[in-house]
Amino acid sequence: MIIRIHALEELDDPALGHLLADYTGLTDIALRRRLETERGLYMAESSKVIERAVRAGHEPRSFLMAERWHEPLRDLIAAAAGTGGRDDGGDVPVILAPEEVLERLTGFHLHRGAMAAMNRPVLAGVTELLSSARGGLGARRVAVLEDLVDHTNVGAAVRSAAALGVDAVLVTPQCADPLYRRSVRVSMGTVFQVPWTRIERWPALDELHAAGWTVAAMALSEGAVSLEEFSASPACTAPDSKVAVVLGTEGDGLRDRTVAAADVVVRIPMAGGVDSLNVAAAAAVAFWELRVRN
Repeated sequence: MIIRIHALEELDDPALGHLLADYTGLTDIALRRRLETERGLYMAESSKVIERAVRAGHEPRSFLMAERWHEPLRDLIAAAAGTGGRDDGGDVPVILAPEEVLERLTGFHLHRGAMAAMNRPVLAGVTELLSSARGGLGARRVAVLEDLVDHTNVGAAVRSAAALGVDAVLVTPQCADPLYRRSVRVSMGTVFQVPWTRIERWPALDELHAAGWTVAAMALSEGAVSLEEFSASPACTAPDSKVAVVLGTEGDGLRDRTVAAADVVVRIPMAGGVDSLNVAAAAAVAFWELRVRN
């Protein structure tokens, strides 16, 4: 696979129309949700994110950048396209354009070096994902994100999961896309590091319960135990403990059905008259307290 370079001066260039379509209207969430699903792609923004995506085995469809970034990113482009350093034409287009043209195309100022349209990987099933985590040893700690609508919160939660020892992330059918551009950017590319998949039916905890998971719902429900108390319980301290932490949407929290189906309801004790934390902050606190310590 080798690279071909395209210079773009105007958005109506007929030779590049099929390539530019992948990058159109990147700030329009509804449009991108439809286009990226239909075309089986996602956007990687910045050299660091592209590098992590490629390291995870994802394949680029094309690159888009300002002309001044081409030389600094030449080695990364060659590595991503598997060219062995050649950039003399081939199947992975690199589109170079003036910054004002890029801004008109994407809807924002492209200041992070480069973007790449990447082929979206096929997601694993829940059982396959959890059993293959930790190099085949199987997951011990899992985060479940229920119906989060803010891509920033999804990306932040995934980044905390990567940093604090969570082995896998499950997202519900209505949860925002972890591979949406903003999620990927906020996660600093750790969305390619932490195994994740989308649950087909929710709340349906049979699969987790059958595999021996303790499902802990983070909620302010009456009768909830403190996070510290739960982390000291056998459900977390047993040598073979497996805990799935469920975090709910930004406004309403977890569904009543989810709370009712969970094995335990857990709360983070609050001070200073504050009743709750942002879901991304709560995720980080819970992941740290519930980490495997044996």
